Amino acid sequence: MRKIIIAAAIMMLAATAFANPFAKADAKAGKDLMDKANCNGACHASLVGGDGTRMYTRAERRVKSADGLRTQVRFCATQLNANWFPEEEENVAAHLNQQYYKFK
Repeated sequence: MRKIIIAAAIMMLAATAFANPFAKADAKAGKDLMDKANCNGACHASLVGGDGTRMYTRAERRVKSADGLRTQVRFCATQLNANWFPEEEENVAAHLNQQYYKFK
């Protein structure tokens, strides 16, 4: 019985480790927020010289983890005075993760 409990606990920990870090967020709402703020056109295009979506796919991108993505979204929202609530920032991070980063 003890072996079964230990095995179940290990399986639960493994499942948690590979879960979507943005499972509770709404990626579609995050895309809508980004479109409304014109993130890729207004800011990112000027930073990468053209297509703003290159910000997410360039080799030297700064974001390396789900937590790093959350931090970067918060920073950008602050810089733009987007006035997003934390759950809206999470939605934006979920969209970016779904579309570009694929963090698990």
